[in-house]
Amino acid sequence: MQEKAFVNMNEVVGKLDIVWLCLDTLRYDVAVREEAAGATPALNRYGKWKKCQAPGNFTYPSHHAMFAGFLPCSYDTKNQAQREMLFYPTAIGLRRKVPDGAYAFAGSTIMEGLAKDGYDTWCVGGVSFFDKRSDIGKVFPSYFLKSYWRPSFGCPVRESTKNQVDFILQKLETAPKKQKIFLYVNVDAIHYPNYFYLDGALHDSMESHAAALRYVDGQLGRLLDGWKEDRGSAFVICCSDHGTCYGEDGCWRHGISHPMVDTVPYKHFFI
Repeated sequence: MQEKAFVNMNEVVGKLDIVWLCLDTLRYDVAVREEAAGATPALNRYGKWKKCQAPGNFTYPSHHAMFAGFLPCSYDTKNQAQREMLFYPTAIGLRRKVPDGAYAFAGSTIMEGLAKDGYDTWCVGGVSFFDKRSDIGKVFPSYFLKSYWRPSFGCPVRESTKNQVDFILQKLETAPKKQKIFLYVNVDAIHYPNYFYLDGALHDSMESHAAALRYVDGQLGRLLDGWKEDRGSAFVICCSDHGTCYGEDGCWRHGISHPMVDTVPYKHFFI
């Protein structure tokens, strides 16, 4: 039996802004550990993390899947038909009936479907797959009506998430209030390198990964509060695209299949 959506997206699309926060590379175990410790108060306000399967084992395949509607699915999902579908791609031929609660979109991506239904679609990039400095770095930004990347948003910049949030809040000041917005943010602070979020660290580790998440939490709290104050209510998706390894079974980083890479945190909520 298919898992029913926790929210009816047909009551969201056209009525609310949609904000998608992708915490690139965030591990599930680190996310729930910091949650339990109360170290991520901004995200904790919006419910607990759900344990999910990643759509891919690094950014590029994961985002192709997610942008086509295949978000991280419940860790206990046993087959494709059980996936919870918030967004349903009508052209792919998965089944004849649109799942209950899913927004059925026309086109190759969620963003294309939402643009056809009147949304202004924004992308604020982070990792190099969004930086528009190479042919491959232009692919994902091209899916949006408006896409933005600055060197100050990049992985090596300690203040990357602050810079992204500052940019978004500034853009909101001139955005028409009646225009519905779909915003995707690729938050890359947790991606390597992240050692500089831990005082005295010289190398990335689980501890610096967690410190990066704590930093990100504070900045996302600013974004969500600012969005609510400026725009009112919104539906928010918050997830990781994949995890990463720090030496488990001799494995490092991601782009490989390993439980630490294949397991991600996910939540969605309203503000």
